[in-house]
Amino acid sequence: MTTNPTNYTEFWDFYVSEHSLPLTRALHFIGTSLGIALLVFFIVRGQWYFFPAFFIVGYAFAWFAHFVVEKNRPASFRFPLWSFISDFKMMWYMATGRMGREVKRVTGAIQANTTTNAESVDVR
Repeated sequence: MTTNPTNYTEFWDFYVSEHSLPLTRALHFIGTSLGIALLVFFIVRGQWYFFPAFFIVGYAFAWFAHFVVEKNRPASFRFPLWSFISDFKMMWYMATGRMGREVKRVTGAIQANTTTNAESVDVR
């Protein structure tokens, strides 16, 4: 897995690794859900000028999760569009019960790669 992805497939694995803790993912889910609810509410009421609240609420929960829970830097700082798309993909995976398997797949690959690299070092 790369920390400097060049395509979306690589980015998705990076994104998943940056969201390895369940509380981080839960806070993303809550923030995005509240943001969507606000967006719909403001559209229905015709209050388009409140559109930025969608982003503010969603990102407030996500960034809190990264800085306080996961203790990493949000991927949205470097990859804003892919991160935005991936947040909804992660929500869908969580809603359909697939995110846990996805985290295991990615973190398992990282651990296997780390073990392989460590075993290949000759310390004689």
